[in-house]
Amino acid sequence: MRLKMTKEERNWVLYDVGNSAFTLLVATIMPIYFNYLADLGGLSSVDYIAYWGYAASIATLVVALAGPVCGALADTKGFKKPIFIVTIVLGAVGCMGLGMAKQWLVFLVIYVIAKIGFSGSLIFYDSMLSDVTSKERMDDVSSQGYAWGYIGSCVPFVACLGVVFGAEAIGIAMETAMTAAFAIVAVWWLVMSLPLLFGYRQKHYVERRAHAVRESFARLGRTFRNVQKEKKVFLFLLAFFFYIDGVYTIIDMATAYGSALGLDSAGLLLAFLMTQIVAFPFAILFGKLAQKYAAEKLILLCIAAYFGIAVFAMFLASQAQFWILAFFVGMFQGGIQALSRSYFAKIIPPSQSGEYFGLLDICGKGASFIGTTLVSFISQLTGKVSMGVGMIAVMFLVGICLFQVAVRAEKGN
Repeated sequence: MRLKMTKEERNWVLYDVGNSAFTLLVATIMPIYFNYLADLGGLSSVDYIAYWGYAASIATLVVALAGPVCGALADTKGFKKPIFIVTIVLGAVGCMGLGMAKQWLVFLVIYVIAKIGFSGSLIFYDSMLSDVTSKERMDDVSSQGYAWGYIGSCVPFVACLGVVFGAEAIGIAMETAMTAAFAIVAVWWLVMSLPLLFGYRQKHYVERRAHAVRESFARLGRTFRNVQKEKKVFLFLLAFFFYIDGVYTIIDMATAYGSALGLDSAGLLLAFLMTQIVAFPFAILFGKLAQKYAAEKLILLCIAAYFGIAVFAMFLASQAQFWILAFFVGMFQGGIQALSRSYFAKIIPPSQSGEYFGLLDICGKGASFIGTTLVSFISQLTGKVSMGVGMIAVMFLVGICLFQVAVRAEKGN
């Protein structure tokens, strides 16, 4: 990590290193293991990807509905860290519990619980950005978080691959190997969270009042009304809703999509490992570029690139093409997420970061709910997974148009 990063910034970045291991697990090993359980349960490839998508949709919908209220509550002095801890524990314990599930439906239920904890923790984590760094350094620090998260998550991921693919050599069953893999990720996540949990201090907040929960609902209502008046924030949220849909849906369903096409599991996992490695320098690069070029131009570039990626995914038919897809996803994944996070943090009041990021989460998770549900529904309706994936490109196209309108509003034109 860069030496000039402060201790608070480094602690914040380390949480990205921890939680990204779960993201990588969800995108790679987890759907492959679910495919294994689904085969045992007699599910078809179309039903397998559909049920996986529905489970992801349920988890994101729950967080989208609860996120803003929790975020508003967390903005109250002394509340953010305790709620953050609850979500981390829920996610990590759920992650560990996945290894104990031996039936596909039980696995999906535990997955939903773990995903709720993980996604909920990101609301509070993202809102901490204004507390740990200055407005001028947000683009760079946000990009550093994603960058080190990508490369850092490779450590437990490689360990998991060693256990899973070496299960036969070391004389353990596949189920035992998967239990160990989920435990490795859960422990890594918890350990990497400790520096932030011990070192974080909430600098921007609203004072605690009587009936904090009721007051949080009232404050959230005022924020909704303010967002409607603040054109730049409202339009950005609308644009974000559409373009981040494709990003999250690709992350959630890429390996499941490859598995449904009959691609080799080992090749899929290695391709995602390459994605993490490629994403590391490119995430840092986008943070550096944001110091020379307007962040909104870089975000627009990333959205356009993802549109091309979604179109390419429709015609995916071979392992080599999946590797090409994974490489390009790695190039732009960190940039679009990091710059969107820091751009939003700069246009909202820092003392209300929790509730505003809760609203952002409604857009992100709500969009992901629509994306995964749309892919699942169209896949089952047409009997072709590629048709479902193709719908993602439409969301990116709408996102491009709306983001341009949002930028003009932010500049006051």
